[in-house]
Amino acid sequence: MGCRIKRPKTELLRIVRTSDGRVVVDREGTVPGRGAYVCRDPVCVGKATRKGALSRALRRPPLGSEDLARLVTEIEREVNT
Repeated sequence: MGCRIKRPKTELLRIVRTSDGRVVVDREGTVPGRGAYVCRDPVCVGKATRKGALSRALRRPPLGSEDLARLVTEIEREVNT
């Protein structure tokens, strides 16, 4: 989403909007809900969240600053493992 470069699915991280409206990182790729993929590159994650691409892909209003900070922290933790 951030860099828009095609990559194998194993190199991407899935972000999901669940049925109750929460946005979470889907580590196993099995969480039901509207999903979007982002590179495991912190630069791409930053682009996707700053430009609003993540909100558009998940078909939801822009994330609040608190939710966005929590999500970015989760993504960074997943990227660094």
